[in-house]
Amino acid sequence: MAEPDAAARIRDAATIILVRERSGVPQVLMGQRGAKAVFMPDKFVFPGGALDAEDTALAQEAPEDAETRARLLVRSNPEVARALPYTAVRELWEETGIMLGRADAGAAARPVPPGWAGFYARGVVPDVSALRLVFRAITPPGRPRRFDARFFLYETGGEWADDAHTLENDGELRHLQWLDIAAARQMPLPFITEVVLSEMEARLAAPGEARPVPFFDHAEDGSHFRLL
Repeated sequence: MAEPDAAARIRDAATIILVRERSGVPQVLMGQRGAKAVFMPDKFVFPGGALDAEDTALAQEAPEDAETRARLLVRSNPEVARALPYTAVRELWEETGIMLGRADAGAAARPVPPGWAGFYARGVVPDVSALRLVFRAITPPGRPRRFDARFFLYETGGEWADDAHTLENDGELRHLQWLDIAAARQMPLPFITEVVLSEMEARLAAPGEARPVPFFDHAEDGSHFRLL
């Protein structure tokens, strides 16, 4: 049997929703994909991307939230589940320059995969402890790229006061900026990002309330909505 086209394979991926508060209003960090991007050109999205083998090699710690750890294992390879929070941290760093980590005097001397060398060289090790899984979606069939994306929430405690346009990025995301949810909805968004923003609005309006994680599972036999 012929091997399926690589473009149609579902790749594991992680997205990170960074939230800060300004004058009592929550803001999320978003950027615009390039006009020539194969996947979602010109759309405003959260930082994120596909799992890399180097993330799997590096992954050791897990998020502190027990529900996040359990939900990551649903219909997932345990090795992938352990690595995805690290994918989120790496993609955030590559696309915005923000390093979600903690200082470690010995970091630069540690042997790490090449893709992570620049992170550790700054004396920082990744910290996934505060990440919470809040959404999951599989790209529908027929798209040029398909991902099984897990969306992680990180609520800042006052870090990154500067506006995002002062941050570094690798060119994948343009016009990086902090947006309140109303402003974000005015941007050109993928449909799934609109849905995620609605979920974020509900979560941020009731911070102490336990909520299930929506899972939009688009498969060859149809689309299914589940709660994790």
